[in-house]
Amino acid sequence: MKTLVIGGNGFIGTNLTDALLAAGHQVSVFDRYPSRYKEPNASVNYLVGDIGNHGAIEEAVNGIDWVFHLAYTSLPQTSNDDPVYDVRSNVADTVQLLQCCRNSKVKKIIFISSGGTVYGIPQKLPIAEDHPTEPICSYGISKLAIEKYLHLFHKLWGLEYVVARISNPYGEQQNPYAQQGAIGVFLGNIVQGKPITIWGDGSVVRDYVYVQDTVKALVMAAEFQPKEKDHRIFNIGSGIGLSLNQIIDEIKLAVDMPVNVQYMPARPVDVPANVLDISRANNELQWHTEVSLNKGVKRTWKWVKTIHQKNHAQAASI
Repeated sequence: MKTLVIGGNGFIGTNLTDALLAAGHQVSVFDRYPSRYKEPNASVNYLVGDIGNHGAIEEAVNGIDWVFHLAYTSLPQTSNDDPVYDVRSNVADTVQLLQCCRNSKVKKIIFISSGGTVYGIPQKLPIAEDHPTEPICSYGISKLAIEKYLHLFHKLWGLEYVVARISNPYGEQQNPYAQQGAIGVFLGNIVQGKPITIWGDGSVVRDYVYVQDTVKALVMAAEFQPKEKDHRIFNIGSGIGLSLNQIIDEIKLAVDMPVNVQYMPARPVDVPANVLDISRANNELQWHTEVSLNKGVKRTWKWVKTIHQKNHAQAASI
């Protein structure tokens, strides 16, 4: 298939690009910036542009079979600061993307939604896809709105789609110096000799899924051929809930440096617990996780150390 990965130079995107190539697909990447940590692949067609540039998007989707939409301009913890920007830069531009895909007769869109925010405070755990959706941040609301527009375009014009509500992915290519992604950020702090910051008492529970398992699910979602009444929304996670304190304990077993932790006041945007029910993806996509948390954290730590050493060597040579 001819595939387009919007946001393909980011964390999940670079791993997804490799998975698509390995599966024998043609890959184009549309992104504003080059990959931070990965060299360009000669087999990939790289397109530089912004999803808000509707002319560029129209050209990018021309002749494409599958579009993976990974690009997003906001973060859960900051989206409430400017919800108008969140809606304009994400919802409005994505609707324009859907119109371009409809006009170009794209076969399927795979949208990366948020299993961590669209449900809000869970009424029961684990959270199945039919759980009420009551997001408590603009990020989750805009993700949910895009899901609804995907459904609308499918009903009105037959544009096929799959929504992947991903929990908390981690792994190689995730920026360890960023603000999002607990495991990656924790490892980034450790390698720099900085303390890990925990918001609250560390009892917040989340569902963590290794990036290679994540992108395998996305490829399988693209290959999935649903009938009209079949599900098109899938939770993608580990199905296992771990507190931040448990994650710290796991990290201590994986790293070879001191781990210092400092606790800060809890944030209102953080729901107490979020664990996804992944049985629908297991049963209907035939997808299952393969990499344990211990193995995934060790692989990620090895990569983080390599990146840090490379950055340190470059800084020293200047």
